[in-house]
Formats: sequence, C-alpha cells, structure tokens
Amino acid sequence: MPGQFPFEAVIFDMDGVIVDSEYAYAQEERAFLDAHGIDVPDEEIARTVGCSQETFRQTVVSWWERGGYGTLTPEEAIARFNAWGESYVYDYHALMNPGVPETLAALRERGVRLALASSSPMDNIREVLDACGIADAFEVVVSGEQFHKSKPNPEIYLHTCELLGLDPAVCCCVEDSPYGIEAGKRAGLMVFAKREERFGFSQDEADAIIDGVPDLLAVE
Repeated sequence: MPGQFPFEAVIFDMDGVIVDSEYAYAQEERAFLDAHGIDVPDEEIARTVGCSQETFRQTVVSWWERGGYGTLTPEEAIARFNAWGESYVYDYHALMNPGVPETLAALRERGVRLALASSSPMDNIREVLDACGIADAFEVVVSGEQFHKSKPNPEIYLHTCELLGLDPAVCCCVEDSPYGIEAGKRAGLMVFAKREERFGFSQDEADAIIDGVPDLLAVE
C-alpha cells in the first residue's frame, strides 16, 4: 500500500508539466524569428519558457524592433505574432505528458486536493484541460492574467492557496521553469520540478526534481 501523501493539496503548473507544450512553443518562436530574419539566440528563446504573458509581449516587441520592423505596442506586436502563427494548431492531448490523468486520479483517491496555477490565459487553459479530458480534475484553476504580475511573483500561488483555504505550508506545487520554481518558493510551497533539460536552464532552486508527474505518487 502506498504511504500517506504528505501534502493536503498539489498545485500544478500547466505548460511543461501537464502538457509538453513549452518545447512546441519554442519551436514556433524559432520558426517565426527565422521567417522574419530576426537574429535571436536559442538561449533567449529559452528565457521565454514559463514567463508571464506581459513579459512575452514585451519580448515580442523587442524582437520586432530588432528585425527593423519599427516600434509596436505590445498589443500590436503580439497580434502580428499570433496572425503569423495561425497555422500552428496544437494537439494538446497528444502533447500531454505520460501518466498525468492516472496520477491526478490516484492523488484524488488519496484525498489530496488538486489545483492548477498557470501563467497562460484562461481560455488557453480551458482549451488544454478540455482537450486532455482532465478539466474536472481540479477544484481550483487560476490564470496569471488575473494578476498584475504573474510568475515569478508568488501572488498566483498565494491566491490559489487562499481559494483552497489552505496554508501554503501544507501544499506543494509542480513546476518546470525557473520563473515557476521561484514563484512557488517565494509563496512558501514545497516545489517539485519536473525535469527539463532541453532549454539549458537550472532547476536547482526546487526542493526536489522528479522525472515525470507519476513520480509524485512515490512521495511520502
């Protein structure tokens, strides 16, 4: 029999944890930059992994300027980026990381409460969860667009804990990016990092690194 899970709730990040979308998004960004003749190193693209929507919009503004396309507002810059990327349609069910539905079900069977806190817009969160068939698994779903500052600001995690009615000390989170890890740590949560080695960033600030979401079930 498995041991008692040591936390009352698990708060999941989405991109990179529930679905392997970060790598797909990074490939789209590289294709966009190459198509527009904008010289950006891979290391800079890696820094967009897990960043807030505000940060990403400002990054796209700088990319357009670097390519000689003039100075755009963040809204104009992201609109042009999105228009170019309309042909990119993601099969989020196919991108779902191994063992996610089974792990969520097993945690709930143990009485663990589940929440999701993602920097992505709420409409994208709903699209992903519906495509993966796990929309009903989480009692609380929070988007970074609800806050003035998303990750690495800890507010998204503090608010999620407040909605759960739980102290952060009795919760843990699962992250992948340095932004998310920092947010979880600053909020006072135990932070598990799903191992990610394709972008070259460090996950050393996490409390523990797991190879996959199902590894949570071995935590005692």
